Amino acid sequence: MASSSSSSSSLKFTVRRCQPQLVPPAILTPHEVKPLSDIDDQDGLRVHLPMIHIYKKQASMAEKDPVQVIRQALSQTLVFYYPFAGRLREGPNRKLMVDCTGEGVMFIEADADVTFDQLGDSLQPPFPCFHELLYDVPATQQITNTPLLLVQVTRLKCGGFIFAIAFNHTMCDGPGYEQFMSAWAEMARGATKPSIAPVWRRELLMARDPPRITCKHREFEQIQDMLPSSNQNMVQRSFFFGPLDIAALRRLIPQHQHCTTFDLITACLWRCRTKALQIEADEDVRMMCIVNARGRFNPPLPVGYYGNAFAYPAAVTTAGKLCRNPFGYAVELINKVKGEMTEEYLQSVADLMVIKGRCLFTTVRSYIVSHLARFNLRQVDFGWGDAVYGGVAQAGVGSFLGVSYFCSAKNGKGEEGIIFPICLPAEAMERFAEEFNHMLGNKSQPQCLPCNNKYFMK
Repeated sequence: MASSSSSSSSLKFTVRRCQPQLVPPAILTPHEVKPLSDIDDQDGLRVHLPMIHIYKKQASMAEKDPVQVIRQALSQTLVFYYPFAGRLREGPNRKLMVDCTGEGVMFIEADADVTFDQLGDSLQPPFPCFHELLYDVPATQQITNTPLLLVQVTRLKCGGFIFAIAFNHTMCDGPGYEQFMSAWAEMARGATKPSIAPVWRRELLMARDPPRITCKHREFEQIQDMLPSSNQNMVQRSFFFGPLDIAALRRLIPQHQHCTTFDLITACLWRCRTKALQIEADEDVRMMCIVNARGRFNPPLPVGYYGNAFAYPAAVTTAGKLCRNPFGYAVELINKVKGEMTEEYLQSVADLMVIKGRCLFTTVRSYIVSHLARFNLRQVDFGWGDAVYGGVAQAGVGSFLGVSYFCSAKNGKGEEGIIFPICLPAEAMERFAEEFNHMLGNKSQPQCLPCNNKYFMK
């Protein structure tokens, strides 16, 4: 059993880990090769996305060991989601496919000498000790020929536990992750099969023959950045939107202007971040909004489809226009770009991937937001009730740190709202916090934690 210590400015604890083990499906599963869709295997999704779920002690589960319950349920769940137990292979033209070998996923059992209460303010992203809660198993960071899931369950001294997972993003998106986790939790609570049967059907999002780009995709424009980018001196910080904050933003736009809570939050972050980075007024800035396409198909994608089924159309304007126009200008840009998502738009993205070699999205002066709060990952219940926190572990995706995920959370007052992590250079973070609090009329500022996670930053 390995042992290591972790500490932040206010927290020190030791984690003792057992050797990582492969957990295969509980019974033999089909051995076949399944191609991913042309939405799945784009460059921007070839990453392992870390997530975390934190659970309190439950008196009714005192005789149960969360490690054993979750490991056994995982083995049973993989019978139905057996592609996760396989390995990705890359074929001609960078085409990814799953070799359903049944080898299994990587699982780590661990114990931490810390209680839930001692964790205190660490129960929100960025988690300063995350590399202790999800061990960076050597060779699992690559995309092909490695386990598609890395799981660590860490028991706490008080009887609670922390469930951390990194999943290969080419296999599923937010709705797909929620579906898989819900099935896993159902099995842990005694079900014999998932209530929603998983559907593969990746051929539904393959490129046409011949492929043809029919929409404008500003999220994939190739732009030269005159300034070299660097991830040095970056800090992460979480911010919370409660009902009063949303109301404050809504007062900044005309009463007749239609918008959603997502539009308001996204427009607010885009403006604050652009001002914080002090981008030149005539430079273009991009806000890419993750939009789920499942219900935008006719007929809709089948219930149970757990592959990637989204695009991120880009709202583009100059930094000067974004920051100098009334707030409603940014809100309208966000609302409008979401409307671009249609079945044809996603099909055009699939075709673009084949034509342009599965290219990466535009990273220059770009920001991406994903609304995971609508899935409420805190409700994944392995038998210990809802999680105290369930969602992303950090901002960013892979080496691109300009991604924020909205997750449902409660603040210190017990108010329900949305929390999001953001990563910026240290000086820009201070400017962001000032601008953010100014827009909301807030005085308080959350703690700033360094972005020093070796697992995440590699």
